[in-house]
Amino acid sequence: MKGTQVTDIPTVKLNNGVEMPQLGFGVFQVPDEETTAAVKAALDAGYRSIDTAAIYGNEAGVGKALAESGIARDELFITTKLWNSEQGYDATLKAFDASLAKLGLEHLDLYLIHWPTPERDLYRDTWKAFEKLYADGRVRAIGVSNFQPAHLDRLADAGSVTPAVNQVEVHPYLQQAEVREYDAKHGIATEAWSPLAKGGDLLGEDAVKALASKHGRTPAQIVLRWHLQLGNVVIPKSVTPSRIKENLDVFGFTLSEEDIASLTVLDRGERTGPDPDTFNVA
Repeated sequence: MKGTQVTDIPTVKLNNGVEMPQLGFGVFQVPDEETTAAVKAALDAGYRSIDTAAIYGNEAGVGKALAESGIARDELFITTKLWNSEQGYDATLKAFDASLAKLGLEHLDLYLIHWPTPERDLYRDTWKAFEKLYADGRVRAIGVSNFQPAHLDRLADAGSVTPAVNQVEVHPYLQQAEVREYDAKHGIATEAWSPLAKGGDLLGEDAVKALASKHGRTPAQIVLRWHLQLGNVVIPKSVTPSRIKENLDVFGFTLSEEDIASLTVLDRGERTGPDPDTFNVA
């Protein structure tokens, strides 16, 4: 693609050897008709990892942007997620086909169970379908989203493949130390959704603003850098081209241990989204 400057984004090696960009682009709550332009802007800025989900209703918009980008498929890392109502072995296989068709792809790089929905207790059967898709080479890596250690333990008892990724809500207000420690112990990469806590009060915190001033960066760049140095994979979302570029420009500086500590103390267990132990919406 002419004029595109691809940033040298670091990768995380997943537990099956697949390399995943540590910084990607999320399209949560982006209407389908706006998604193509947003993803095009992200690809132009240098992003190569795109994260969507069936429930977002914008897989077709993502697929259109990918098709029109001219970027080689092996340079892209595409993630989508299975919605709760499609859990269960047979339903999962059908849902995967539907997502793949909307994206216009022949394979996925990462497929995630979106929520455990523990009351419905279908995620172990769902995981068996994921294992089949993985064994058949239709997806390069399989993982989960919003799984707590108890859910991961039950999955381990029922399955033979360890999830490559666990995508959970993580930001300085909700640091998920227990989940991140569990993931690290079991070789599971932690991926942060809502990494900026929806950009509200967090970006106005004195500690965040002080670091932004110290490093000559924006508050959002400071928080994204915090994630990267913790080892999280991160997928900030924006539809504003300037902010899309800004969120990618986080590799030219480093936070000190003291800087990191000043953000660690902000943890207050505050979610912007549902609690995975009680969220059972189909």
